Amino acid sequence: MTDATARAERRVAVLGAGSWGTTFAKVLADGGSEVALWARRDDLAREISGTRRNSHYLPGINLPRGIHADSSLERVLDGAQQVYVSVPSQSLRANLTAIKHLVPADVPVVSLMKGVERDTGLRMSEVLVDVLEIEPARVAVASGPNLALEVAKGWPTAAVVASTDEGTASEVARTSSSPYFRSFYNTDVVGTEFGGVLKNLIAVAIGIVDGVGYGENTKASILTRGLAEMTSFAMAHGARSGTMAGLAGLGDLIATSSSPLSRNNQAGRLLGQGYDFDEVVASMDQTAEGLASVGPILALADAKGVDMPIVAQVAAVLAGTLDPKDIAPHLTTDLDQPLGE
Repeated sequence: MTDATARAERRVAVLGAGSWGTTFAKVLADGGSEVALWARRDDLAREISGTRRNSHYLPGINLPRGIHADSSLERVLDGAQQVYVSVPSQSLRANLTAIKHLVPADVPVVSLMKGVERDTGLRMSEVLVDVLEIEPARVAVASGPNLALEVAKGWPTAAVVASTDEGTASEVARTSSSPYFRSFYNTDVVGTEFGGVLKNLIAVAIGIVDGVGYGENTKASILTRGLAEMTSFAMAHGARSGTMAGLAGLGDLIATSSSPLSRNNQAGRLLGQGYDFDEVVASMDQTAEGLASVGPILALADAKGVDMPIVAQVAAVLAGTLDPKDIAPHLTTDLDQPLGE
C-alpha cells in the first residue's frame, strides 16, 4: 500500500470547529484523510457539512468535501484513527472528561492548542495524558507559524509535530501535511509546546507597544529580547535551544507578533490603546490564549528562577498597575547580563 493510499483511507477526528480547528481539518482533508469535525453547535455543523463553509470563523473559505461536521462527539470519534483537539485551553479538561470513554484505544491524540492550564500550570499535552489516562507516547503536539486564515487560503507554510515517541511524531506529521502545509517532526515536546505558549505572550507585548504608537525600534527590541526570554524559560524546563530557534519558536513568534490576524497581537493593541482587560476580552469573539497564560507562566518561571521582564510587564498592564505607555521591558534587563541570555 502506498503512502498516498494509506492517507486516503485514514479517518481522523478534529474536536473544535473554531478558526484553527476548521483550518486544520482542511489541511488534513487536503492531505487525503477523511475528517470528522466536531462542532459544539448544531447549526454550525449543518453549515459546514451542507454549504462547505464556516462563515463565522473562516469567511470566504471553501472547505473540501473530505470534511463532515457533526455535533455528536460519539459519532465524530467513532472509528477515528487519529484525534486532533482544538478547544480553548482553559476548557480542555472539561471537554476531555466528556470524551474519555469515547476515544478509540491506542490511537494518537494531538494537541493543536497553545496554552497553559491556569490552575495547574500543565501544558496541554500533560492535560491530555492526565485526563485521558494514556501513555505520553500516544500524545503529540503541533505548533508553528500558522495563522489560521492564511493556512485556510492555501498559502504555503510549515509546522512542527512533536511527541516523545518518534514513530507517533512521524505518523502525525505525515497525516498533517498537504500540498501547501508541510509538517516536520521532532521529539522535543517541551520546547515545541512552550514555544507556542510563550510567543503569544511576546505578541501581546508587541501589540501593546503598537497600540501605544511606538515604532519599529521598540518592537524589534522586545521581539529579540522576547526570543531570549522564551529560550531561557524553555531550556530551564528541559527544552532544546534549537527548537526555540526553529518553526515552533522564532517562526511562530515572528508570525504572531507581526500580523493583524493574530488574536494575541490584536488584544495587545487594544490594551495599548487604553482598553482594560475586561473590555478587551468582551470585544473578541475568539480566545486570545496569551491573556490566560500570563499568570501560570510567571509562576512556572519563578519556580525555576527564570527572569521574565516582558511577561511581567504584560501582567502589570493586564492588572492595570502599569500604564501601557510605560512598557519597556528591554530597558529593565540587567546590564551585566550577556546578550542572548
